[in-house]
Amino acid sequence: MPRPRARPDRISGVPPHHATEAATGLGTIRTVRAGRNRRFYLGFLRALLVSGGLIGISLCVGVFGYHIVAGFTWVDSLLNATMILTGMGPVGALSSDAAKIFASGYALFSGVVFITATGILLSPMFHRVLHRFHIEKKDLQ
Repeated sequence: MPRPRARPDRISGVPPHHATEAATGLGTIRTVRAGRNRRFYLGFLRALLVSGGLIGISLCVGVFGYHIVAGFTWVDSLLNATMILTGMGPVGALSSDAAKIFASGYALFSGVVFITATGILLSPMFHRVLHRFHIEKKDLQ
C-alpha cells in the first residue's frame, strides 16, 4: 500500500514535515532544497568520475595492448584503442594472429565497459526520478 502524501497545511500552504522549517522562515526551506540539490550534484559528480575513470583505465589497457601485441606506435595504438572503445572499429591492419585475438577480446571488453559506464553515469538521474515520484522498493514489487 503506498504511503499517503502529506497534505499542505490549510493556513500556510506548507506540508506538515516542513511546518517547523516554515515557522523559522523561508530560508530554511530553501536550505533544505539546496541540500538535496547539492547531494544530487555530488552524487552525479562521483558517478561521472567513476565512469570516466573506468573508461580511462580501459583506454590505457587498449593502448598498451595494441602497442605491445600489435607493434603499433603509441599514436596508432591510441587511435585504434579509441576507435574500438567508442564502437567505430579498428583503423590499422592487424598482421599477426595474436593481434587479431587481442583486438577481438578488447572489442568485447569495450562493449561491456561502455554499457557499465553508461549505467553508472545514469544511475543518479534514475534515483532522483524515483524519489521525485515517491516510488519505493515495495511499490516496484
